[in-house]
Amino acid sequence: MDFWTLLKAVILGLVEGVTEFAPISSTGHMIIVDDMWLKSEKFLTPYVANTFKVVIQLGSILAVVILFKDRFLELLSLKRDSYRIGEFPSRRLKLSHVLVGLLPAGVLGVLFEDIIDQYLFKTEYVLISLVAGAFLMMAADWRSKRNPGRQSVDEISYRQAFIIGLFQCLSLWPGFSRSGATISGGVFLGLSHRAAADFAFIMAVPIMAGASFLSLLKNWQYFRPEVWPFFAAGFISAFVFAFLSIRFFLRLIDKIKLFPFAIYRILLAALILCFLWLNR
Repeated sequence: MDFWTLLKAVILGLVEGVTEFAPISSTGHMIIVDDMWLKSEKFLTPYVANTFKVVIQLGSILAVVILFKDRFLELLSLKRDSYRIGEFPSRRLKLSHVLVGLLPAGVLGVLFEDIIDQYLFKTEYVLISLVAGAFLMMAADWRSKRNPGRQSVDEISYRQAFIIGLFQCLSLWPGFSRSGATISGGVFLGLSHRAAADFAFIMAVPIMAGASFLSLLKNWQYFRPEVWPFFAAGFISAFVFAFLSIRFFLRLIDKIKLFPFAIYRILLAALILCFLWLNR
């Protein structure tokens, strides 16, 4: 495997790592990447290419797990909570809050998986969801300007967790963005942008990890020795860039809010439309 092929894996990992958890839709970016990179590699059959996407997604998930390791250890009761004076254990985020948030999208995903795969992965629907998600994010920012959210992630109620989970259902529409939908939902419910982002990232890990491992089991036969270097380069790249981009995003989200990402999504939809028109 030559240097340029491995460089492609690194670039693909970069795209995955930067876009998976930012509210800009990794699906929208992968439409361009598929046509420009994956389809040009002869050894990457459609099945191997799909397996590669799962592998690099696992790299992004690992980055979240490491960044939020203390929080996950607390949720799993593997680490004692550290309370300050005046705090009460009942106000801490619990694993049950996360499970309640995951319930709506989990149920709808199982019920409508075939319909989603058959109809909603079409490029025109992805473009619509990019723009629709952008308007939802703008609406969330408009709401926060009128009534700024001040709740922390530890103040989320079960009702709020469930409603945020309903917002996450929008991400079943490819291109909508899981983080964009859930952060917007949290902001609408009175959470700060940072708290909504924290909860969105925590919720993303179990659902993404579960889906990824199921896909790996289904596609395990495509892990042939000749593709291991390509997979390894993509995995490491996705992990590194996801780690850096998430840290950067969490530092900025309360300052810049969602509006810049919404504008970017609209521009991306226009770029994809132009790209498809030029290559028709």
